Amino acid sequence: MFDLIKDIMKPLGVSGREGPVRDVIKEKIAPYVDEITIDALGNLIAHKKGAPGAKKLMFAAHMDEIGFFTTCIDDGGRIRYSNAGGIRFAETVYSHVVFENGVRGVLVADDDAKEFNIKNGFVDIGAKNKKEAERRVSVGDTFAVRGDIRRIGGGRIAGRPFDDRIGCAILVEMARRMKTPCPYDVYFVFTVQEEVGCRGSKTAAYAIMPDIAVAVDITKTGDTPGSLKMAVELGGGAAIKVKDNSAISSPELVDKMIKLCRERKIKYQLEVLTMGGTDASSMQSAGAGCMVGCISIPTRYAHTPVEVIDMNDVSACVELGLALIEE
Repeated sequence: MFDLIKDIMKPLGVSGREGPVRDVIKEKIAPYVDEITIDALGNLIAHKKGAPGAKKLMFAAHMDEIGFFTTCIDDGGRIRYSNAGGIRFAETVYSHVVFENGVRGVLVADDDAKEFNIKNGFVDIGAKNKKEAERRVSVGDTFAVRGDIRRIGGGRIAGRPFDDRIGCAILVEMARRMKTPCPYDVYFVFTVQEEVGCRGSKTAAYAIMPDIAVAVDITKTGDTPGSLKMAVELGGGAAIKVKDNSAISSPELVDKMIKLCRERKIKYQLEVLTMGGTDASSMQSAGAGCMVGCISIPTRYAHTPVEVIDMNDVSACVELGLALIEE
């Protein structure tokens, strides 16, 4: 599982530029599904067929990561930018970054900056002037903090972008391990542009029109000093989302997941998140709507270069997803 996560995390895939990530996931999941399609927006939809007339069960994890778009190059060859998704600037400054064409640089703050924000930062790619920089980077090019993944002990790993490549890895592992025949038509959907408004999952849900939809995404934890006060903790098991700032999970589905965890001895915890959201919000309201829920992976330091997850929580999320398919 560690190697799978590592492979899926490696490609750069800022919102709207998920192609390299999609290529890796397609290769990984193809042996375990009946058909794969890529829609106009770029979602990867992997379908495992169920019995004739079966209900449709859709799992969604987003491929895109937070990052930046190049907006201009100044006379000194410095790269100015705008954000794609919710960037925590204080934790991002003075990081190594990589552009979609492979160019590397460092993200720094202006010397006179009192605090770091999008208005007073730039990327230094080692160019002496604007002309030299323009030979290497163009306006519109994306870049992100360089991805990395390391074991840090206790079954925990640190790096980025676990949001939400870890969800993508969980879906691939579920596809590999699911039993056949299954009672549902199962769709594993790897969505685009979640970080900028849950756009990919909306079009995918309209196309599939699932009876039940489950987002698989990270969530924050409340177990570090000064963190958001919430019951989720690292190592506490799969987090079953009750609500967040964008969607309220279907009570029937929440109850079903709790029941499955108790019956199968899957470690779980309940999540009430007072901020943020997932693809569940757009899937819930697509077309005539559907029953919706979310399996969350507890993650410390979300949206920073050093996100931390527990592999035992990852395993619990896989087991819960498989239980839903089997039931």
